[in-house]
Amino acid sequence: MISTLVYRDHKLAGHNPPLESLAALRQEAGVMLWIDLSQPTPEEVTRILETLFAFHPLTIEDCVSDSPLPKLEDYGDYLYLVAHAIAYAPETRFTTTELDLFLGPNYLVTYHRLPLKAVSAVLERNLRAAQTPVRGPDRIAHGLLDALVEGCKPALAALRAEVDGVEEGVLRNISAAELFPRVVALRKDLSRLRQLVRPQREVVLELSNGKTKLIRPLLLPYLRDVGDDLVRIETQAGSWAEQLILSFRIYLNKSGYEANQGIKVITGITALTIPPLVVGGWFGMNFERMHELHAGYGYPIALALTGVSMLGMLLFMRKKRWI
Repeated sequence: MISTLVYRDHKLAGHNPPLESLAALRQEAGVMLWIDLSQPTPEEVTRILETLFAFHPLTIEDCVSDSPLPKLEDYGDYLYLVAHAIAYAPETRFTTTELDLFLGPNYLVTYHRLPLKAVSAVLERNLRAAQTPVRGPDRIAHGLLDALVEGCKPALAALRAEVDGVEEGVLRNISAAELFPRVVALRKDLSRLRQLVRPQREVVLELSNGKTKLIRPLLLPYLRDVGDDLVRIETQAGSWAEQLILSFRIYLNKSGYEANQGIKVITGITALTIPPLVVGGWFGMNFERMHELHAGYGYPIALALTGVSMLGMLLFMRKKRWI
């Protein structure tokens, strides 16, 4: 599907004119075009990219095939830019949708094989603000890049919720069998997010360095702001990854402390059994000339000795705070 916005003297003058008129509109002074190709057919690709604009064959080849990394190439009379929209869901984890942009002096051509919320949002916003001046295609390109970054916020919120869930699990004594896979999966997701954001940040910062005449100087601060947002996302992902490791270490220390406390209690109980064992072992030897066995008060003495010894052992351990 092809969607076209026609700007004349910086104001919206038409929406989806006949495709036959695009060649004439492109040559008309004071006219700017934004042509969006969403899930286009091969015929539409040929008609727009090859016939109407005659873009370099390599850029068209890159455009119609998946590009794993963002890129920026300057062809003199136009810029070719590849960006990615990032989406996240707990079931499918991270998915990306490629957006290709051809930025010329009086036109912007966008191409994407799947529907993109960012593109739809910018299209609708420009249609609603028909009377708002748009003084160059670089302004629309900035709006699209900014919308792509804004589209990362739901993914960040979902990741933040999962990180918080791990921290709450640590406090709730979650089992190691449940905690460890969650920590590993989340760290993989955060690493994947950084891998997606870092090259896109570099492309945006390169675009904002002011070396191309197709980006007006007044837009450079806005593009740097988009780059700063990508830096924040990457930094946040890194801090969350470290936070997960810290939470896991806290869990291990907590588990170790609880295990040590249990061992101390068991050791204390074992120590309390030493006096009965010693006394019982002594009186249970049954030697022939063992006078204690024939004394009428031997049993009370043994019982009292056992009780006093256990009480002394208990007071000693309490004083040492072993139990």
